[in-house]
Amino acid sequence: MLQLSQIQLTPGAEVFEHDFRAGTLTVVLGRNRSGKTNLCRLIAGLACSATGRVVLNDQDLSGLRPQSRSVAVVFQAFVNYPNWTVAENITSPMRAQGVSRRDREARAKQLAEVLGLEALLQRLPNELSGGQQQRLAIARAMAQQAQVLVLDEPLVNLDYKLRETLVLELQSLLQQSGTTVIYTSTDPKDAFALGDEVVLLDEHTKLQSGTPLEVYRHPQSFVAADLMSDPGVNPFTTKATMVAAARQAAVRPEHVYLASSPPAGEVSEFQMQVLGLETSGDETFIHGAVETKRWVVRCKGMVQVSAGQTLPVIVRNDDIMRFGVI
Repeated sequence: MLQLSQIQLTPGAEVFEHDFRAGTLTVVLGRNRSGKTNLCRLIAGLACSATGRVVLNDQDLSGLRPQSRSVAVVFQAFVNYPNWTVAENITSPMRAQGVSRRDREARAKQLAEVLGLEALLQRLPNELSGGQQQRLAIARAMAQQAQVLVLDEPLVNLDYKLRETLVLELQSLLQQSGTTVIYTSTDPKDAFALGDEVVLLDEHTKLQSGTPLEVYRHPQSFVAADLMSDPGVNPFTTKATMVAAARQAAVRPEHVYLASSPPAGEVSEFQMQVLGLETSGDETFIHGAVETKRWVVRCKGMVQVSAGQTLPVIVRNDDIMRFGVI
């Protein structure tokens, strides 16, 4: 188990603690500059403004150098050895550990196949694309077989299709490894696709943690709900009658329906001024405004609407999330 206590990610930030269970994959989810990279650097023992105690399997790591910690890290700004081939880069941690050549080559082949590098093993890093170099850095980190693997937005530089493929393949590979994995992201889809647990960060402190489904269904704040929603949640104005008893309220885009296809149950209707729409696969996202707030309606299939149109939309009252109930 990796235990964090008295964690302060930046001076003046709220102190928190968290335990990462051994062999699980935790997605640390937060917006840019929320403290994710500082948390990674603290765990790895690298210079940063964060402070706190880091304990791995009852061993206090706080005073240990990075090289003495069983922690492997991949940052967005990855580094590969420029004069070594892809194969040599992947096997370099195992050579330092005294692993036999046969086992090194077998492990390198396995990682290269999963990460789409099998045809590139004899190339140098400068002969690879940016995405290929990022995958190489991930492969080298996984080759260390450290007790903790920290991946700080490792797929951010990859194209969408490759990213989707690698998320699924990484899930299988990381689960098989038995390693404690900390994976940071700004995308809630990563939490659902990869995470046994999700930790939400905002303004350099922990907001909430739990399984992705628990946090999605029971967010403890407006910000927590927004972080677990893509697109973000639709806020209500304080004038709306159904939120008169709450300081803040919101509904998720997937829980807003067109008046032509209303859901069952007690509902409320709103008038949305359509600003535009976009399609993605078999979904349509209608962008608009309800009173003074920007909303998005997420619909299945193709929807025929036009900018400037007034569109009646329906919300189930049970789907409204209320925060700070008065």
